Amino acid sequence: MKTITVNIVTPDGPVYDSEVSMVIAVTATGEMGVLPGHIPTVAPLGIGAVRLKKENSTELVAVSGGFLEIRPEKVTILAQSAETATEIDLARAQESAKRAEALLQARKDEIDYKRAELALKRAMNRINVYEGNI
Repeated sequence: MKTITVNIVTPDGPVYDSEVSMVIAVTATGEMGVLPGHIPTVAPLGIGAVRLKKENSTELVAVSGGFLEIRPEKVTILAQSAETATEIDLARAQESAKRAEALLQARKDEIDYKRAELALKRAMNRINVYEGNI
């Protein structure tokens, strides 16, 4: 089976480096699937889970924005933040979601509302990746 190398890097350092058979990422325009031999592409990432399919399993990485660079033999993800399912602190993610929901209920002003909305989306993404609900 053909594979493609995947590297996920954040400002804090590397998060993931392995060979996979398929990468599925959430871009600004929707989900994008990448197989070995894909044409060179660069796409902005949204908040979402990157699914890394191997022969008999799928690994999940929570990503909060960044860029996806595709080359025929390699995918590089430059993310603002990224965590594998095993690295996620579920209690912290749930607390972040509660804080964001409280801010959304308060609706102080439009800027705070947008920040709370993004914080809730990031927290829910982390919770879903931890629980494997993708």
